[in-house]
Amino acid sequence: MYKNRFSLLLVLVALIFNPFDSVGQKKSKKGDKVENSDHLRVTPKLVVGIVVDQMRYDYLTRFWDHYGDDGFKRLINDGFNCKNNHFNYAPTYTGPGHTSVYTGTTPASHGIIANDWYDKELDKSVYCAADDAYNSVGTSSDAGKMSPHRMMVTTVTDQLRLHTQMRGKTIAIALKDRGAVLPGGHTANGAFWFYGNNEGNWITSSFYMDALPKWVTDFNASNVAEGYKKPWTALKDINTYLESGSDNNKYEGLFEGEVAPTFPHDLPSLWDANEGFDMIKATPYGNSITTDFAIAALDGENLGADAITDFLAVSFSSTDYVGHKFGVNSKEIQDTYLRLDRDLARLFKALDKKVGENNYTLFLTADHAAINVPAYLRDHHIPAGYMEGEDLKTKFSEFLKYKYGTTDIVKNSSNNQMFLDHSIIKNLDLKLGDVEEEIARELMTYKDIDRVYTGQQMWENDYTQGVPFILQNGYNLKRSGDILIVLKPGTINYPITGSTHGSPQIYDTHVPLLFYGRGITKGSTTERTEISDVAPTISALLGIAFPSGNIGRPITKVIE
Repeated sequence: MYKNRFSLLLVLVALIFNPFDSVGQKKSKKGDKVENSDHLRVTPKLVVGIVVDQMRYDYLTRFWDHYGDDGFKRLINDGFNCKNNHFNYAPTYTGPGHTSVYTGTTPASHGIIANDWYDKELDKSVYCAADDAYNSVGTSSDAGKMSPHRMMVTTVTDQLRLHTQMRGKTIAIALKDRGAVLPGGHTANGAFWFYGNNEGNWITSSFYMDALPKWVTDFNASNVAEGYKKPWTALKDINTYLESGSDNNKYEGLFEGEVAPTFPHDLPSLWDANEGFDMIKATPYGNSITTDFAIAALDGENLGADAITDFLAVSFSSTDYVGHKFGVNSKEIQDTYLRLDRDLARLFKALDKKVGENNYTLFLTADHAAINVPAYLRDHHIPAGYMEGEDLKTKFSEFLKYKYGTTDIVKNSSNNQMFLDHSIIKNLDLKLGDVEEEIARELMTYKDIDRVYTGQQMWENDYTQGVPFILQNGYNLKRSGDILIVLKPGTINYPITGSTHGSPQIYDTHVPLLFYGRGITKGSTTERTEISDVAPTISALLGIAFPSGNIGRPITKVIE
């Protein structure tokens, strides 16, 4: 009898101190459903995806000594750093970049082949996020008439919503509409972007809602944006910015009304000449107001407040505007990243407080990188230059008239692609493949062009490496052109000041990829990873289905 009582006592003690049953499942203290212990250990309350627009990998290393401990350094020291991360397609633009991060695939599958492209069926140029079927919400302009309808596959944010029976929430935020609409996926609870001009408000589309949530209207009414109408001065002593070029040089652009591209930039006096609140976008203050809004969203949307995983997608767009205007070697770009480092620290502190330091998982990457200003490179004897567009156009038109009797055989030229008029080719009793090859051979004689590929080559071949592999990943059979052009390395079609992007060259493809937080291993790798690996890595960590077009692989070293 006493033996039986003693055995019963042992069983009770075991149940009290071992809350797992025989199959390793944790018993809820509140009588909730039984869940797998490994899943409970890893699954975060919130996933935060951060895309820094136009961020080169070397911004991490160049400016390292100026960063604080709580921004980029926190992610690298306490998270996982993929040092050899690349875009595996071209063209490398914002729309395709954000889409590829979140879909785990490339334009060949997801269909966002550029920011704007020629639509062969509609016979006109279309914008990646534009949708006239919906109305603007929060503005009297048409800037809110957007949706993700041109994206042909699901995102990791979609898959999380599907996995949680739409109970997990997705909120996407960016200054640029496409930086919010595309990461949010087809099922986002809300996507918000900034409309400048004379309004300075965060807006959305009726695709998501018919009226702005109260927390957004409150934010807009608080005049936070007005607070950034102030001079842009250097965060630190500009003489310590030894990691960038001189402050006054011929390689940088100007705000309207400026006489020199130097600090300080007097936003109040330049305001009206630079479209009012739009000017904030081309300063680090655009990233600051994005951070303000993201922190407001944590409370406003109750993100990470329960055990059902939510997703916050944030894109910092000002880095792209500043890079385009001043170039990747400017004092302005250095100051922008030092200020972004502080904004990231603010965001992380808010996440620690509102969600819990070990309750969220975060990744940070970019939508593309950028080239150094070719004029600067050329002055330092590095092969670089600018495409002589008018000379090329004149010579090419003469070729078309001589060869085919008309220039109309080319319907559109955009994004370094040519779209041919198949009806004219048929009426001339010519074969499309022959015309493509003849035009490609002609273009190869032009000095600024390095390579030319045809649509037929994209159809018939299966490239596995190099530039043609990158082009093929960006080639969508229904949406892309008939001729694909690659300029010489270091050569761009752009004004002589500022930096740009879009090519398959490594200076446009090499971007950061950092993981941090719940379920993430500390460490780094120099093994090649690709941008399409981000979504399946997060999907694997969450235990959800991969996006429908996924071609990437989970980065196994990242996940605990």
